[in-house]
Amino acid sequence: MYELTEVSKLYHKGQREVYALKSVTLAVEDGEFLTIQGPTGSGNTTLLLLMSALDRPTSGTLRLDGQDTSRKGESWLRDLRAKMLGFVFQGYDLMPTPNTVENVQPALVPLGVGTRESRRRSLEALSPVGLAERSPHFPAELSGGEQRRVAIDRALAKEPRVLLADGPTGNLGQETRSEIIGLLGAVRATRELTLVIATHDSAVARRAPRTVLVKRAQLTIRKSSSRAPRVTAVEVEG
Repeated sequence: MYELTEVSKLYHKGQREVYALKSVTLAVEDGEFLTIQGPTGSGNTTLLLLMSALDRPTSGTLRLDGQDTSRKGESWLRDLRAKMLGFVFQGYDLMPTPNTVENVQPALVPLGVGTRESRRRSLEALSPVGLAERSPHFPAELSGGEQRRVAIDRALAKEPRVLLADGPTGNLGQETRSEIIGLLGAVRATRELTLVIATHDSAVARRAPRTVLVKRAQLTIRKSSSRAPRVTAVEVEG
């Protein structure tokens, strides 16, 4: 599914050059559940953005399903994001005045789905995340966990092959965090998705069979045991 080879992301801050990621090599299998773990500013979100084709590497190659996304034009990438990738942002990014189902519908616009059909599909998609009865409600009337499930549903409505989530359990209580990760895992298994989650939370990271640990200027691989997932650490700076 993913093949990253010597991928680096370099930013210029005044006269300084700062690597968010440096020489990262990583493979992700089709249908895999992978977590990316690291503290704030470590580069885990940068890695997720590159994998979502919302950003480009400064150097190296990033292949998705055999296609080198780092060499493609924006029109091609936009089409890829619309058809193949679902993304859950750290913030809920819900519009305040549309109701729940109307917050899901925009995800289907790039696919050319008409208003009536997009509403039907959006309502249908709310059932697996337990929000069918909340479809007429506005975001302000929903709990934090419910808002997060709307954001997940919006990403899933277009039936992507890959779901990428940036801190999907942030600012949620322990019980709700567990529910959200359980939901994502169940959706992945049911739909045979590739699921990649960036997180600062070790408890969340441990839920995946494999975790990428992003640490400054360090590249190590720790094989899994019968009780622990396999862990890969990738080299970063900055």
